[in-house]
Amino acid sequence: MIRAHKLTSFLAASAMLAAACACFAADRPAKAPAKSSATPALLVAMQDELERSTASLSKADPAAYFISYTVSDRQYVSVSGSNGALLASSNDRARWLEVQTRVGDYQLDDTHKLGDRPPSWSSPGASVVLDDDIPVLRREIWRETDRQFRAAAEALIKVKTSQQVQVQTAEGAAPDFSREAPHTYIGPRVEISVDRKPWEERVRRYTAAFSKSPAVLNSIATFTALAQNQYQVNSEGTKLGFGQIHYRLELYVQSKAPDGMDINRYANFDWLTPKDMPNDKAVFARIQTMIAETEALDKAPLVDPYAGPALLTGRAAAVFFHEVFGHRAEGFRQKDINEGQTFTSKIGQQILPSFLSIKDDPTEATLGGQMLLGNYLYDDEGVPAEDVELVDHGILKTFLMSRSPLIDIPHSNGHGRRQLGYVPVARQGNLIVSSTNAVTDSELRQKLIELVKQQGKPFGLLIDDIAGGFTFTGRGQPQAFQVLPLVVYKVYPDGRPDQLVRGVDIVGTPLVSLTKIVATGDKPDIFNGYCGAESGSVPVSAVAPAILISEMEVQKKETSTDKPPILPPPAHDPESVHPAGQQP
Repeated sequence: MIRAHKLTSFLAASAMLAAACACFAADRPAKAPAKSSATPALLVAMQDELERSTASLSKADPAAYFISYTVSDRQYVSVSGSNGALLASSNDRARWLEVQTRVGDYQLDDTHKLGDRPPSWSSPGASVVLDDDIPVLRREIWRETDRQFRAAAEALIKVKTSQQVQVQTAEGAAPDFSREAPHTYIGPRVEISVDRKPWEERVRRYTAAFSKSPAVLNSIATFTALAQNQYQVNSEGTKLGFGQIHYRLELYVQSKAPDGMDINRYANFDWLTPKDMPNDKAVFARIQTMIAETEALDKAPLVDPYAGPALLTGRAAAVFFHEVFGHRAEGFRQKDINEGQTFTSKIGQQILPSFLSIKDDPTEATLGGQMLLGNYLYDDEGVPAEDVELVDHGILKTFLMSRSPLIDIPHSNGHGRRQLGYVPVARQGNLIVSSTNAVTDSELRQKLIELVKQQGKPFGLLIDDIAGGFTFTGRGQPQAFQVLPLVVYKVYPDGRPDQLVRGVDIVGTPLVSLTKIVATGDKPDIFNGYCGAESGSVPVSAVAPAILISEMEVQKKETSTDKPPILPPPAHDPESVHPAGQQP
């Protein structure tokens, strides 16, 4: 089965904002607001019904050994504009209930994977009322609990039958679920109050600025604001209530080169409080940069497939590590026989140059004053987020873990994550790369030129910006990755100016590519985006300095055969007839 995991920062991801919160230490968050003195009515209803269900279903045949209730209460504001006009403006609020009833025991339960059959990653749930009416809420929770318990009981029968006829791998014999200590935290409810009218005017002005360029075919600006409060109780004793607010502005412009290749430019701003929102000066400056890059890319020559030295600036390097390393360090992949299991047996071994270390730290909300999108307080299984050292000076130390344990890693480290409607699995949060072989940008560029000369190459590549990337981790497919550059330059060893080019994607295989890194820059850069994989789309950050790779391969980018529009945009057509008083 193909396992493709896509990291993107594009506008479509804004509709899939998942839970993200502050940090936690012990049973009290170290950087979160103070606890609330009152227990919300919703949490009271969940706890009351949990106690009733556990008392009854734990004695059923088969018995439920674990029950969990999660309710996500989301307020979502969205304002979009295109080409100088308003597209949409909305303010919505909804609650979503997810019930988990595990039947069997921690070692073997109804979720156990059946042989080569791909598991179901979706998690059934139901909308619940917005009113804090405890009897009504309990009734809705009761109905969903009954439905999930019946489905789990049927699934356990199939699991026990399959156990009699199928061979188990070593990691497949690990328990299906880990025992974790209960945690209690109830923070204050978070809310947003957004006046959409000013944002409706802003998205009109922002996208109108793009339309001044004849190279722009389409432009979109989207403002989103999310206030999410998550409540969770389980039969082990966990009781949580916490929330976070997140604001985002996204700018997207489309063009088409004369040969039909689609040209896309994207930018985003993220902030946590209204006072930190970007001002018009910063936004219009970014718009002008995007227009200039779009016009230059339209005219830029294509570059042929190439293998040689390459320099990835920080954002591009961050996506490189997310795709090449991060997904293969997710714990659940180590126990699935259908996975490539690139690093499964390599704990304690060197997999990176000794000057590189990597951690995943969802407890960090910002870095250098910039928001980290992969920050959260508790994961979606009620386990506190943890700072996990994955690679220490090139040596692999451990994996990112949900409550799906491995033989030698029996507990979660707070990385069980999911989009609403999906089953949590181990996922990245804030992947942070550090280096002890860091040099200045100018020194790194000089090292690139020296490598080009040593290898007798006509040029090296500078990857300056990216759209995202994806990777295959399934055993039935090549263990390959692909990173999608947006801005690429040829760097010549004879001192000629850098040449902007287009039409390439970075490709490779992980074990080889990771060993080709020879030096890094001295300033980390941040990529905030959304990663789509088995448990849906979750917000993530990747942080890395620029990296110099002695040999990297690029292939031709997939392109369209459609030609650019026959006529120029109406406002830029000298032959167009304009109404009185309007200028072309």
